[in-house]
Amino acid sequence: MAGSVQQAVTRAIVLWYPDWPIVAARQALELPDDLPVALVEKGVVFACSAAARADGVKRGLRMREAQSRCPQLEVVPYDPALDARAFEPVLAAIEEITPGVQPVRPGTCVLRARGPARYYGGEEEAAAELLRCLEGLELPAARVGVADGPFAAEQAARSTGSARVRVIPPGGSPAFLAPLPVSQLGLAELTPLLRRLGLHTLGDLAALPRVDLRERFGERGELAYTLASGLDSTAVVPRTPPKQLDRAIEFEPPLDRVDQVTFAVRGTAEQFVAGLTKAGLVCTSLRVEVADESGRVSERTWLHPRLFSAPDVVDRVRWQLQGAGSVDSGLASPIARVMLEPVAVDDIGHHEDGLWGGGADERIHHGLTRVQSMLGHEAVVTATIGGGRAPAERQVLVPWGDRPVGVARADRPWPGSLPAPAPSTVFEVPRPVAVLTEEGASVEVTDRGDVTAPIARFSPTGAAADARPVDSWAGPWPVRERWWDATLSRAMHRFQLVDADGTAWLLALAGSGWFAEARYD
Repeated sequence: MAGSVQQAVTRAIVLWYPDWPIVAARQALELPDDLPVALVEKGVVFACSAAARADGVKRGLRMREAQSRCPQLEVVPYDPALDARAFEPVLAAIEEITPGVQPVRPGTCVLRARGPARYYGGEEEAAAELLRCLEGLELPAARVGVADGPFAAEQAARSTGSARVRVIPPGGSPAFLAPLPVSQLGLAELTPLLRRLGLHTLGDLAALPRVDLRERFGERGELAYTLASGLDSTAVVPRTPPKQLDRAIEFEPPLDRVDQVTFAVRGTAEQFVAGLTKAGLVCTSLRVEVADESGRVSERTWLHPRLFSAPDVVDRVRWQLQGAGSVDSGLASPIARVMLEPVAVDDIGHHEDGLWGGGADERIHHGLTRVQSMLGHEAVVTATIGGGRAPAERQVLVPWGDRPVGVARADRPWPGSLPAPAPSTVFEVPRPVAVLTEEGASVEVTDRGDVTAPIARFSPTGAAADARPVDSWAGPWPVRERWWDATLSRAMHRFQLVDADGTAWLLALAGSGWFAEARYD
């Protein structure tokens, strides 16, 4: 039975880049090689460079602890999309010399060893050819491991040392894996328990019966035994290379006027949309990358309420250039290259015109887009709901077709916010009003949160002569924001009030002044 399992194990080649997230960040941000760098996710170090590790920084440390150990540490937010995007040229380079590459994670990929070994005359020769094809990418040296199964091959790649290539002979994976610690399995929940049971190496784990491990730990135990025994039969599933949907145009000599660049980009925009249409797709999110002759790059992701047409793409390029240029359509530096990349795509069948043409919404969209094209990106805005406590804070105006960026989210809890139903009329500038007692004195709130007297009269203009009787009222509800900041702190008390005419108001008492924030029509 053991022999049949061994026959199912596939010889695999794994290519691995040490510290790939750091490599991708250095390449994107052009950071010096000797600068200590740490990638931080949710306030915790996700990855760090060798220079940072030399000063005691390690994965899992909180950011402040890492900075205290290494004061010169460069802290960069971790971007998983950047990792994947930076690894794409590596996969493309490998596919030029041999098909069948499977990405495991950014920085690591695996191939079946049989095809490359037969073509290049052996497994070591195939590994050397893999390293040779990556020499022009200006990346640090990769490591290659060859063994029975992807797991053993990856461990071989991680233990190459200065040789850069390590080949484990067929059938030698169990002996190679035996001295490795159980943490190499990557089973975070199972590793501490195995150590408490006295199983510190993969050899200790492989010496136990498979059935006992499955009965004690379930499928995770059987997986751990399979990997530790060198019997990893995980299939290598080649990826389907992505279609080349992005388009780029280079200018020689570089162009220094916005109108020149946008005119030249028209043909590229049409090719970009035509390529998507041929693939049965439409673009709903577009990334425009503009590079000038000095090497500086401007990137922006544009969103669209429906889909990008060729004129829409040209408009986004022009708006992005105008954001970096001057009023007279000149640019700070001549533009050498423009690239268009679809960030989000959708099936073209979801955006086909109706049987009888477009409806009212379609005409509105085309009209607003036309006005925006003539007047500029921020000339046409639409209202969206953001987060906040006051009704006026939740009103956010964004350019037509965009989504709010950097705006507080409405779905998060906002203690002290106004409960439903929301008022229908919100004043852009709160209106001064008067809230009076029966004797005509202004109502105030004590430090204990109690009103000094019942509310009896209300003036929507703030003048006592316009005061009218109050039918009912509720409150106060205290709101205190940014109490730790003397310049931005705010404290108020909110009330809801219905006057004798039946009109409901949302009022706020800030200090000794009363204001109307909104009206319930």
